[in-house]
Amino acid sequence: MLTDTACRKALPAEKERKLFDERGLYLRITPAGSKSWCMKYRFGAKEKKLTLGSYPEITLARARELRDQARREIAMDKDPSIERKKRKAVAAVEALDTFEKVANAWHEQRAKTLNQRYASQIIDRLRENVFRLIGSIPIRQITAPMVLKVIRGVEARGAHEMAHRVRLHISDVFVWAISSGIAETDPAALIRKAVQPTDPKLRPALLKPAEVRTILPATESTGEPYWATLLSSRLLALTAARPGVVRLAERAEFEDLDGDAPIWRIPAVKMKLTRKKKRDSTYEFLVPLSPEAVEAAKAAMQASPSPTLLFPGVGDRRKPISDSTLSKHYREANLRGRHVPHGWRASFSTIMNERAAIAGRTGDREIIDLMLAHMQEGVEPIYNRAAYMPRRREIAQEWAAFLMEGLPPASSLAPKIGD
Repeated sequence: MLTDTACRKALPAEKERKLFDERGLYLRITPAGSKSWCMKYRFGAKEKKLTLGSYPEITLARARELRDQARREIAMDKDPSIERKKRKAVAAVEALDTFEKVANAWHEQRAKTLNQRYASQIIDRLRENVFRLIGSIPIRQITAPMVLKVIRGVEARGAHEMAHRVRLHISDVFVWAISSGIAETDPAALIRKAVQPTDPKLRPALLKPAEVRTILPATESTGEPYWATLLSSRLLALTAARPGVVRLAERAEFEDLDGDAPIWRIPAVKMKLTRKKKRDSTYEFLVPLSPEAVEAAKAAMQASPSPTLLFPGVGDRRKPISDSTLSKHYREANLRGRHVPHGWRASFSTIMNERAAIAGRTGDREIIDLMLAHMQEGVEPIYNRAAYMPRRREIAQEWAAFLMEGLPPASSLAPKIGD
């Protein structure tokens, strides 16, 4: 049998050494000098090895206790290697006690199967709407009324669609927790029918020209908003792009801003496409920029402290403004129920199609659809990307002139040097 003195004084050799104790226990010494306890045993007619821990962290006496525990498991027809893995899994589960810890673990695993943009949206929604209220509570103690209170807070902002999304994310966390042995029930599922139904007019938009021209003045004179909120709102209006694409806009996507044909080249991964198409660069989308849109992009580039993003968040320049920033700002501008950021697409389509009809430009309808990234089935994406670019640029400039009459330049929305 080994002694602690013999273990302590044992020196490494050119090859791995094994100092045997009894009943399968031995001290393994590598040529580098590290020492660890191992145990040889037979299970299911096979010889196996179990690592018990490092010496001297695991003393000789403790190693013998672990060996005896393993032998008792063998006597009960249990493989000690499997039992050890089970104990580690239980310990890992017990470390995930609060809802926030569990949600982060769930998201880390879930994000591997999602595109980066959507994965970021999910965790942002949880951070903004959930963690502050129930994030620090042990997940087993969270009840249906607690979850409903979270959802009611989202609904109180008028964000009924967001309330449904947040409830679904919370439910997904609980389902994962149940399958991992961390929770027993899904309180978010219990409140599903208690959530207020979404507004059938989910994306309200002003469509009459006189009303549409009041939107930017209203949003740009409300309170003292962050510069990125104002400039992203203006670029959104001028391009009629999807709000999520504007929020994630990057410097490298804008080309020829000082030339005759400035464009915004939006990568396919940011477009509203199937997962397969998002990986195909031919589905990238080109937005012809009016002089007013170029001015807004340049103002953002000058104001942004981020080396990549046009519209970084207030607290962390590495992250863009949140997906609720513009929605909240539009509500504060008294546009609740009348016009949302996404509504610019409907405003642009309605007004420019009406103008085309009055002028007898019947071919503009297809071009306006292209400008909204409405892909034509059966048409090569490379065609959709670049078709009718001269006319698209003319329409973009006509739309900008309509919107911007009487408004100050984009530079007035950016912070002054030294501020």
